[in-house]
Amino acid sequence: MHEDRTAPPQPSRPVRRVVIVGGGTAGWLAACVIAARIDKALADPLTVTIIESPDIPTIGVGEGTWPTMRRTLERIGIAESDFLLACDASFKQGSRFIGWRTGAAGDSYLHPFTPPPEADPQAVVQDWAARADGPFADHATTQARICRDHLAPRQRAMPDYSGALNYGYHLDAGKLAALLTRRAQALGVRHLRDHVLAVERTPDGDIAGVVLRDAGAVSGDLFIDCTGHAAMLIGGALDVPFVDRRDILPNDRALAAQVPVAADSMIASQTDATAHRAGWIWDIGLPTRRGIGCVYASAFMDDDEAAEVLAAYIAQAVPGSTISPAAFRRLAFRSGHRARFWERNCLALGLSAGFLEPLEASAIVLIELSLDALLDDFPPDRETMAIQADRFNALFRERWDRIVEFLKLHYVLSERSEPYWLAHRTADSVPPRLAAMMRLWRHRAPSRRDLPLAEELFPAASYQYVLYGMGFPPPPPPLVRPEGQGAAGRLLRQVAERGRGLAASLPTNRAYLDALRAATAPASLETQLT
Repeated sequence: MHEDRTAPPQPSRPVRRVVIVGGGTAGWLAACVIAARIDKALADPLTVTIIESPDIPTIGVGEGTWPTMRRTLERIGIAESDFLLACDASFKQGSRFIGWRTGAAGDSYLHPFTPPPEADPQAVVQDWAARADGPFADHATTQARICRDHLAPRQRAMPDYSGALNYGYHLDAGKLAALLTRRAQALGVRHLRDHVLAVERTPDGDIAGVVLRDAGAVSGDLFIDCTGHAAMLIGGALDVPFVDRRDILPNDRALAAQVPVAADSMIASQTDATAHRAGWIWDIGLPTRRGIGCVYASAFMDDDEAAEVLAAYIAQAVPGSTISPAAFRRLAFRSGHRARFWERNCLALGLSAGFLEPLEASAIVLIELSLDALLDDFPPDRETMAIQADRFNALFRERWDRIVEFLKLHYVLSERSEPYWLAHRTADSVPPRLAAMMRLWRHRAPSRRDLPLAEELFPAASYQYVLYGMGFPPPPPPLVRPEGQGAAGRLLRQVAERGRGLAASLPTNRAYLDALRAATAPASLETQLT
């Protein structure tokens, strides 16, 4: 039930105790980010407690981040080299989509993290269309060449978290949670390994505390639900409805595998997403293994068929692999989210807030952005929390809608003829705003005018990469000449020149990470011995 916003002011109820229920990436990231921002010089500072059940394993599949993770790690005080080594991580510079348009040989395009030059997008697209000399991403950014050559986005001499190109990470999610656990404890977070038996409510409907099996009752002022799909607080105790988006994004199953690789194998610079007849396969390269998984819709493919698809892909992608289909991990999910993400004194993060298929790796960045929004306007008192919750919910409902639309864009432009792909293109499965924008983009390129949020999750550049990568026709020359049309051509020529320079100076991902490990091995051994 919603709070009564017109009720008279209540006595002051300061918010000082933050209780996070659930661990995993969401819980430990929340603990670290909040604890790192606490002003400990105050007479009555915030306290952070995280409750992690020893009985419930974490999902631990998500292996890709956005570039935002660099800022997050820096803010919580983790050195980049420590992160890379502890999480068996590598660099991610975008996503490559294989077979999504027609499934024919050579059907591939890149959605890189580095945008086109700062010029009028119409002028950039017109310059590319006039040259007709390759894929849009190759024309618009140097990152396409760097990814093709499996190069790192930075040199080791550069300061932490800076690079020649924009980048995020591929990582081992379980190892990330372990690293964050250690960092949270160093930041003063109280950690309770205990199982929640019940949720206690106040007379007015807030969450008063949780009852643990061993430690008894733990009370708090602000609760953060990181209990995964169970959504114990936001869905169970507070009964906030779930908004199912499978009418737009029908995928609801995944099989995941971890495939060991040779020590001298190349490490890809991007996530590969390869389409199959009823979904797609992710392929993420780490220094010691590849995370490979098959996403599919159970209405069009059963579990045994999906296992055959995944096994065939692994046999071709990793010759000599001995992994058995019996080792595949099966995951079931609903693409959707809560109707509200902040209800009363409870904020849902991660899977508790919702989940959309892992295309474009939006899960972790939503955790990061939610924490930014919370901390940038943290409620000092319970009286103001309802106002801030309303603002948060409006912002994040818009963000979830935007993600749904952007993911759908990858499907609606396909020319594949299998029933799954045809179903994705039915008019009633396409969000009205996306359909309207696609009609507009036949006449001009996507621009900031179409995506007006101050912090768009997917800016106009992302839509350009997907549209023109999928063969969407470039718009005809405009009736009014774009601002800076001449500058676009000059900037795009610089893209090509810079690409040649970077290709000659950047190391491969494998060379970078092997050198980092070799340089830190003696220090690590010395630390273990002492």
